[in-house]
Amino acid sequence: MKFIPVILAIALSPVCFAQQNKPFRVIDTFHIASPGGWDYPAVGPLHNWIYLSHGTQVNILDRSTGDSVGVIENTTGVHGIAFDTKDNKGFTTNGRLNTVTVFDLNTNKVLDRVPTGQGPDAIFYDAYLNRIITCNGRSKNLSVIDPVADRLTDSVDVGGRPETGLSDGKGKIFVNIEDRNEVVEIDAKTLKVGAHWSLAPAEGPTGLAMDEKNKRLFVGCDKVLVILDALSGKIVDTLSIGDGCDGVAFDAELKNVYTSNGEGTVTVIHEDNPNKFTLLQSVVTQRGARTITLDPKTHLLYLPTAEFEPLATGLKGRPKMIPGSFRVLVVGNGAF
Repeated sequence: MKFIPVILAIALSPVCFAQQNKPFRVIDTFHIASPGGWDYPAVGPLHNWIYLSHGTQVNILDRSTGDSVGVIENTTGVHGIAFDTKDNKGFTTNGRLNTVTVFDLNTNKVLDRVPTGQGPDAIFYDAYLNRIITCNGRSKNLSVIDPVADRLTDSVDVGGRPETGLSDGKGKIFVNIEDRNEVVEIDAKTLKVGAHWSLAPAEGPTGLAMDEKNKRLFVGCDKVLVILDALSGKIVDTLSIGDGCDGVAFDAELKNVYTSNGEGTVTVIHEDNPNKFTLLQSVVTQRGARTITLDPKTHLLYLPTAEFEPLATGLKGRPKMIPGSFRVLVVGNGAF
């Protein structure tokens, strides 16, 4: 731990001081005894719930206790979950059905299904246009959905396989293009692709998060976190992270960036200022915990994973999941 001068320590807020002096660790595990793979988790905006993509359904848990709250069924190949609190709706991307399921945020009742492009994966809400947007890997475009009418209104060709996207809520959309190793900037008003920002020499962009105040994008790549200036696309910094990253989260209050690495770690990086970033910790989690979501109120992280069968000697690839071993790891530092 670095020495902190007395004057600086006094100036630090209690939250900031606490988070810098306690290591992050797995503090709880929620077990879900049902089969199926997983992708993105999402902290819901209402009722203290967390939503988990899980095979052909979405499991909903109380994120304080891990107790089951409900299930959204028939979401085959589900990847992501997004929310529109203005219209009190949630949305799931059903990758094998090429649809989005629309559900009520209070009751979790399915309201509608909307067609998308091919292979919808990540999904996010754009407050600027009041639109839900999906990243469609196979058709290499974005689907734009009106959440009031529950209908597809536009599509955007992004020139490659979109992995993850986000909106700054002020007219700009940013999307990782995994097979081109770049981030594209899109004008939300015109839905036209503007800049293409190379991440070279980094490869395989997956997770994406943003510091909206300081205009910084955090792009999780193969063993590297790339930090971009969201105004110019200039690379501000690169830092080494764990292997197998598929998710990135940013805590705006603590100024921490987290990458979830499938090798079984979370890399914690602190934003000292918009141009200086420091590696704080590599948290041991569990193999397969590659995606992540953050509760900004409690500062807790949630990572789904499972147990796996060992690979036979000499074989490579993804090991087979042990049925009934799906669980969610809760990561924090006990400071809150």
